[in-house]
Amino acid sequence: MQKILTAIPVFNEARTLNEVLDAVVAVGTDVLVVNDGSTDQTAELLAARSDIQVIHHAKNSGYGAALLTAFQGAVQGNYDVIVTMDCDGQHEPQCILPISQRLQESEADIVSGSRYLDTAGQRGSAPIERRRINFEITQFLNARLGLSLTDAFCGFKAYRVSILPGFDLTETGYAMPLELWVQASRLGLKVIEYPVPLIYLDEKRSFGGQLDDGDTRMKYYLDVIEKSLNAPFARCSSNG
Repeated sequence: MQKILTAIPVFNEARTLNEVLDAVVAVGTDVLVVNDGSTDQTAELLAARSDIQVIHHAKNSGYGAALLTAFQGAVQGNYDVIVTMDCDGQHEPQCILPISQRLQESEADIVSGSRYLDTAGQRGSAPIERRRINFEITQFLNARLGLSLTDAFCGFKAYRVSILPGFDLTETGYAMPLELWVQASRLGLKVIEYPVPLIYLDEKRSFGGQLDDGDTRMKYYLDVIEKSLNAPFARCSSNG
């Protein structure tokens, strides 16, 4: 039987934390929460639980940094599969086992959730600007990397843990998944998508700071992609 870890990065998610974690724990996998320097009641709520693993960042280091900590935890814990998801109520915990099962059955290295493969069960709609940026970045990655993604940004993913040491990821912000796509392509990994519900409970949710401006966010994403494409990638030879 495959050993599965569900990993959830959180930053100031006290409002939804326990409801989401109750549903995730009920699925039956091991659960790791990476608390990325939350300043609300998140740490206290996590401390009151005995049914999850928790790693705390002393300060907010970024979404990508939290994912990297989760990856490290999966490797050190000798897991076979890591499923990543968010804690804002926009990912359905009942998809954890199906997406991990798809990973096992397909012989893929990464199964990436897509909110645009199947619109059944859609709740709310993506803000127009976010959908536009997602579409344009997804198409750009497909053109540059020869991929066939429909949703480059979905945080609901299943990975074979054995591939994680092959990455050399350095981006700690929201664009880390874009750096990951570049390196996954360089490593020749098999990537497929899996339909997950599109759920937007808070269409005004903020990225924080300058990234709330769409043009600034788009430039940041493109800069990370170009930097990743032009960077030497020393680990390729050890995983080819």
